[in-house]
Amino acid sequence: MVKSFIKALLIFGLPITITPSIAKAEIAGLTDCGQSEVFKKRLAKTVKKLEGRLKKYDEASAPRLAIQQQIEQTKKRFERYGSSNILCGNDGLPHLITDGRWSHAAEFILPSILFLYITGWIGWVGRKYLQLVSKTSNPTEKEIIIDVPLAASVMSTGFAWPVTAWNEFAKGELLASDDSITVSPR
Repeated sequence: MVKSFIKALLIFGLPITITPSIAKAEIAGLTDCGQSEVFKKRLAKTVKKLEGRLKKYDEASAPRLAIQQQIEQTKKRFERYGSSNILCGNDGLPHLITDGRWSHAAEFILPSILFLYITGWIGWVGRKYLQLVSKTSNPTEKEIIIDVPLAASVMSTGFAWPVTAWNEFAKGELLASDDSITVSPR
């Protein structure tokens, strides 16, 4: 089953191109954020609220400069959303489309792949740490009280976990044999 999953991942996962295309407005009443009046009103309302706070402070004070910087960041954020072909709803907020359409692949697939990579890294490092600790003189104690230098060295090599996992899988070291796994009586 694991072999089938890895083959499917390699066949279907690698050729994916993650390039956003022009948004289509036929999805659940969503419109392009750059053309949405509600989105533009939300920008104006947000900036107006920040400018209202701006009046409370002296010209060269640190809070005033921080609020001015926040206004610029807000305008840049709204500008990026407006030019990125992301769709906005009736609330003026951007919505991500995750219904399997390739035209919206960049909104979901890249973050998903990054999530899987990071969680795989964490799992791989934990597995490797437990394997190394089990070979020490007092493995139970090192499972409870983490050996930080050992854990740090394992973490620093964990970034290459997909390659290492594939190598172990090819050598037959990744999976346990069927006779070493206990099965409850049926």
